[in-house]
Amino acid sequence: MLQKLDSKTTALVLIDLQQGILGFGKAPRSAESVLTTSAKLAKRFRELSAPVVLVRVGWSDDFGDGLKQAVDQPAALPADGLPSTWWDFPEALEAAEHDLKITKRQWNAFHGTELDLQLRRRGIKTIVLGGISTNIGVESTARAAYELGYTLVLAEDAMSCATAEHHHASVNYIFPRLGLVRQSEDVIQALAD
Repeated sequence: MLQKLDSKTTALVLIDLQQGILGFGKAPRSAESVLTTSAKLAKRFRELSAPVVLVRVGWSDDFGDGLKQAVDQPAALPADGLPSTWWDFPEALEAAEHDLKITKRQWNAFHGTELDLQLRRRGIKTIVLGGISTNIGVESTARAAYELGYTLVLAEDAMSCATAEHHHASVNYIFPRLGLVRQSEDVIQALAD
C-alpha cells in the first residue's frame, strides 16, 4: 500500500519510451505492456493536471555529442546515424502537447538537461518513475533523483529491460534503497483528486 500522493507536488517521469529504445524492453515484461501501463499512469496524471515528463535519449547523426569513454561493452550505434523514427513517442503513450519533453544524451535524465529546473519550478517533491531500460536509464535517473532530494516512487510494472535478471537486480537491490517500489495501480489509487 502507498500513502496518499499529492498531485500538486508529484510528477510522472517516463524514461526512453521512444521508438528507438522500445526494442530493449523484453523482460520481465514486453515493451507493449510497459507502454500500456505507462499510458494509464499518464492518463491519471493528466486528469489531475499533474506533470507528465517524457524523457528521450539520442544523439546527432555523427554521434559527436555521445559519450566516448573506453568501456568493455560499448553501445552498438548505427554507422549511418539514428533511424528517422528513433525519437518518436509511440502512439500508445498518447503524448500530450502540454507534457514536458526532455532530451538527454546519456543514461541519467538529470545530467545536462533542464529536468531538475522544470520539476522544482513546478513545486515537485515526488517523482513516480518508469521506463526502459530498468537497469540503465531508469536506475541512473533514480539514483540522481535520490541524490537531489526527491521522494521516489518506482512503478515496477511500468519498467522493463533486456533481461529479467537485470530488471530484478535493480528492483530488488537498488530501488528499495532509493525510494518506494510499487505497482502502477498503487500509484493511481494513492493520487489525490
